Amino acid sequence: MTLGELLAPERVPQSLTDVKISAIARNIERVTQGSLFVITKKHIHEGTQLAHQALKAGAAAVVTQEDLQLEQQVLVEDTAESYAKLCSAWFGHPAQKLKLLGVTGTNGKTTVTHMLKGILEQAGHRCGLVGTIGNETGKSALEAHNTTPDAFELHSLFARMVEEGCEYAVMEVSSHALDQGRVAGLTFEAGVFTNLTQDHLDYHKTMQNYLLAKRKLFEQSKYAVLNLDDPYGMKIAAGLSCRKITFSIRSGNADYFADSFTPHPAGIDFNLIAPQGKSRVNLKVPGAFSASNALAAVACALVVGIPFLTVTAGLNAFPGVKGRLELVETGRPFTIAIDYAHTPDGLRKVIEAVKTSAKGRVVVLFGCGGDRDRTKRPLMGRVVASMADYAIITSDNPRTEDPKKIIDEILDGMEGGRACYTVIVNRAQAIRFAIQNARPDDFILLAGKGHETYQVLREGVIPFDEREIIEEALKEPLS
Repeated sequence: MTLGELLAPERVPQSLTDVKISAIARNIERVTQGSLFVITKKHIHEGTQLAHQALKAGAAAVVTQEDLQLEQQVLVEDTAESYAKLCSAWFGHPAQKLKLLGVTGTNGKTTVTHMLKGILEQAGHRCGLVGTIGNETGKSALEAHNTTPDAFELHSLFARMVEEGCEYAVMEVSSHALDQGRVAGLTFEAGVFTNLTQDHLDYHKTMQNYLLAKRKLFEQSKYAVLNLDDPYGMKIAAGLSCRKITFSIRSGNADYFADSFTPHPAGIDFNLIAPQGKSRVNLKVPGAFSASNALAAVACALVVGIPFLTVTAGLNAFPGVKGRLELVETGRPFTIAIDYAHTPDGLRKVIEAVKTSAKGRVVVLFGCGGDRDRTKRPLMGRVVASMADYAIITSDNPRTEDPKKIIDEILDGMEGGRACYTVIVNRAQAIRFAIQNARPDDFILLAGKGHETYQVLREGVIPFDEREIIEEALKEPLS
């Protein structure tokens, strides 16, 4: 493929138009003979040095947004956006052959995308999925390294979806991906906004920046499906040119509404009220927030033309998602659930859901991630202290931080709360303690890890599947 074919919309110097390109690279270590090297914004301050290194390593040309006075340069306004478009062109623009549905928000993205996939498959459509738990390309399941992958990986997934017969691609779209231009150039049939609560402020710095990053999805969407119950929903809606659709579990003024909730241990039932019809939904996922997620999926599916009865049938058949209020069989007179909740609001919502069905104590085992937003640690402590009956504070993914220091910051928020608590730094030992000390009818919530099967420590990544640890702990004799 020539440079002119790859960067047709850009101003490619005539002398470079017919240059053959063998690969696209944005890491200097991956430059090979004939590569097109893209200098990212992150490395723009060392652009000249990197460009010379790339050319020495055999690069055919360099893409830069800063004039480096090189004959082999292509000057663009935004290298992140250009990189995404290059990756699309490299794979033959596969996203244009798919109907893209994007879901963004602090909490609920994974559940909504899986619900959407289930509904679309109920309607007979083959559907790909890009998300936190993993990527699916129609016939294949692949490991995910990021919620929304790098543009090159993303377009390679789209290409594989097309090859494997997909009509739709449902994807979680993270704020990082939107801010970094990983989805630049894509057009979404519909974008879904679930909610916005404190998270990732180590990256975005302010909630306003976080909001603006999320809003970018809807500038690339034909429909904006917005949560009317979240105050940021209408802030996102302001000034959007696309068609806006609302959903709510509180306000009958929304386009899609739910009421008459009946919570039970295995899920929640509710009335779905939509322009297309009314139905009683029997959702196999507990909690009012699950009903909100369901409405998001319903609204999105209906606006892209899926029949109403098919949508409700898909919801009723939805089995839940691994690591999202996932009940673990114990054979004991208490309940254990695993959930990914790792934000103050996520914790609050999942504890609220648990309390609607718990017969005994609500015991919450949780920690906070290292090298991430520190300001949410006492907030998460405060939520658990005010809502749980008993808490076990432990490690999550401490990464390079000292787990004890992370716990100390959590404890700052625990003071004055109703919950008694215990600190056990080692998470596996903490889980064993919870099981050994469980009382009949206790509901034990393991929060933070969810679908993850590893733990990130200062020493590196270790295998860590809470399901396996629970199984082993249940075999141990009661003390």
